[in-house]
Order: sequence, then C-alpha cells, then structure tokens
Amino acid sequence: MPSSTAGKRRKPPVKKNREAARQWPMRLNKYLAHAGIASRREADELIRNGMVTVNGQTVTEMGFKVNPDDEVRFGGELIRPEKKVYVLLNKPKNYITTTKDERNRKTVMELVKEPARKYRIFPVGRLDRKTTGVLLLTNDGDLAKKLTHPKHKVEKLYHVVLDRNLKQQDLQKIREGLKLDDGMIYVDDVAYIQGAPHSEVGIKIHSGRNRIVRRIFEHLGYDVKKLDRVMFAGLTKKGLERGKWRYLTEKEVNFLKML
Repeated sequence: MPSSTAGKRRKPPVKKNREAARQWPMRLNKYLAHAGIASRREADELIRNGMVTVNGQTVTEMGFKVNPDDEVRFGGELIRPEKKVYVLLNKPKNYITTTKDERNRKTVMELVKEPARKYRIFPVGRLDRKTTGVLLLTNDGDLAKKLTHPKHKVEKLYHVVLDRNLKQQDLQKIREGLKLDDGMIYVDDVAYIQGAPHSEVGIKIHSGRNRIVRRIFEHLGYDVKKLDRVMFAGLTKKGLERGKWRYLTEKEVNFLKML
C-alpha cells in the first residue's frame, strides 16, 4: 500500500517563492544596491541627483519602490538586481586595485575574469600596486560600505619586510601612536615576526587611510621592501596561491555580515 505521505513529499517547495514575493515592491535604493551599483546610502545620492529613471521617468523621491517588471536605468544603462557574490583574491604584486585603469596597467579584474564576466563585482577597499595579499571583491554595495567605513573598525593584519631591523624604541613609538601629516595614527597591535629577523614585523590596524602602513614606517625612516596583507575582516589567504581566487563560503559571508 502506498504511503499516505507520498503525495506530500512530491509537492514542490514554496518557501523560496514566498520569500521572493515578500521583497516586492522593493525600495529603489535597495534595488540599485542589489545590482552592485552602490551602497544604499550612495544610491540615495544618485536618486536625489536625478541619475536614475524608472520606466522612462526620472525619480528623485526617497523611498520610491519598484516592481520586478519595472525598467530601471542608471546613466541610461538598464540594470537588474544580481545574485550576491563574494570573491577572495590573493593579490600579487604589480596589479592595480581598481576595475579599470586609464594608463592600461594590469588590474585585479584580470585575475578574476570568470566571476567578473557574470557579475558586476568590484574591489572592497584598496591595496596599492606593490602590496600583495587578501583582497575581497563583491557586488554587495551595502557590505562593501560597511567593511570600509571607519566606524566599524574592521581589522587588517599585515606582514611588513623593512630594509633594516626595526629598532625597539621605534616599535614602541608605533605602539604608542604616531603623529603623521594628516593626524595621529594608532595601531591595534605591532610585533616582531617570531623566528624571523627584526626587519620583519606584523602590524594589525583598522585605519583605512591611504598607504597608512607604508607611511608609518617611512615616517620613522624605514623603507618598506615588501608588504603583504595576511588578514582582512577575519578572512585569510590560507591555501590560496598568489594570483588565485575563490568564492567565500556561506559561513564566511555570514561572519562578514555580523561584523
């Protein structure tokens, strides 16, 4: 005799369909963020400045909502919400951390061609051309904004190789804080690399100021020979060869969203 529950097991799941239906109508700023155009706050500015149209009409109203069949354009280009993707790259030296470069220099986008073809991903924050290591790319504008905003104090850990041994008194100066041209800078931690010469230092910092790690050591008269970011927001490059990339796991994505 067939089981009385057999028919129930064959019914298609409806949970995902219900969840999808609940998100519509969607706020226009959220729609733009889901399309990888900008964070929601940045999208509000784009809307306010009249850069977005819905069904051929310019929209400047905050809180405006759209439906799945609406035609939304930014800068004249038709846009659609994308699946959120998160790519971790072990950046090599001599690549620019940008989506394109006017001087035709190599960019990190050349290293992530597969996901870049499918999604409108962009780097979260920057690493200068000579700096290597952990770099996150995504089309999640809201998360990118969160990870780069100073108030969230997202930690980054760097391995620094100097042109000579770092003096103990200079190490202490860094721990106590340094006054640079653009103000005081405080690190979260700094120490010699265990088992390595004193020209190799680990420094943990949450500041996102431009070239800040290099500037700290240059301020004290040292030349940074190598700079490698080994950790960003809890993400590491463990098991990932230089120049290679991978998608983040669901666990890693959830961790980032809880920061």
